[in-house]
Amino acid sequence: MSGHKCYSWELQDRFAQDKSVVNKMQQKYWETKQAFIKATGKKEDEHVVASDADLDAKLELFHSIQRTCLDLSKAIVLYQKRICFLSQEENELGKFLRSQGFQDKTRAGKMMQATGKALCFSSQQRLALRNPLCRFHQEVETFRHRAISDTWLTVNRMEQYRTEYRGALLWMKDVSQELDPDLYKQMEKFRKVQTQVRLAKKNFDKLKMDVCQKVDLLGASRCNLLSHMLATYQTTLLHFWEKTSHTMAAIHESFKGYQPYEFTTLKSLQDPMKKLV
Repeated sequence: MSGHKCYSWELQDRFAQDKSVVNKMQQKYWETKQAFIKATGKKEDEHVVASDADLDAKLELFHSIQRTCLDLSKAIVLYQKRICFLSQEENELGKFLRSQGFQDKTRAGKMMQATGKALCFSSQQRLALRNPLCRFHQEVETFRHRAISDTWLTVNRMEQYRTEYRGALLWMKDVSQELDPDLYKQMEKFRKVQTQVRLAKKNFDKLKMDVCQKVDLLGASRCNLLSHMLATYQTTLLHFWEKTSHTMAAIHESFKGYQPYEFTTLKSLQDPMKKLV
């Protein structure tokens, strides 16, 4: 008798396991179908889509932050290269004017020397702009690889739960279309699917809230980052223009009233053979 009971329990356990496997396979099927619908861009239930309107708006903001921070990082690198190139060319021009000024003993030579010296000074001061830019680039990269990456991981997890939830909704919709309230097995199946929908919605709602909060925090953090770093760069840039403009103004004042060269232009050439006639 006891052996018969053990055999009966084994059958029940195996039957329960089989039902569990079938249930998981069905759940996976509807999740895969939902993923396929999303990948192919097929139209989804408008009410379900509308319920995630706030979330989708946050995701658009997140992708905008992600994209613009990458563009900003590239722009800063390019800007630093251009500053170095401009500084180098400015320094070369300054050295050329100084060398030519030493050879010219007139007042024009002194002007070339003074201007060349000012250009060399300006090129050195321009390189100082790289310090806040390097710091700016480091902060942007840190922001991208930490804050944005962390939010991106949360977004990916949320998308997985959203797929599970919408797949469960498709499953429940399919079951409800064939539902006969008088049949116990169909009602039991519907209740199980309904439970699955509730569980998936609970998980999705939690991640949905996490994503919205993180995106809001990400936007605020980016504003603080840009405000602080751009203020530092602006101060450095202002000092650069103050120093260089003061130097250029001093040169202008020292040579004020200088009479420039007068050039005579030949408009026509006389044939030398006519003088022999």
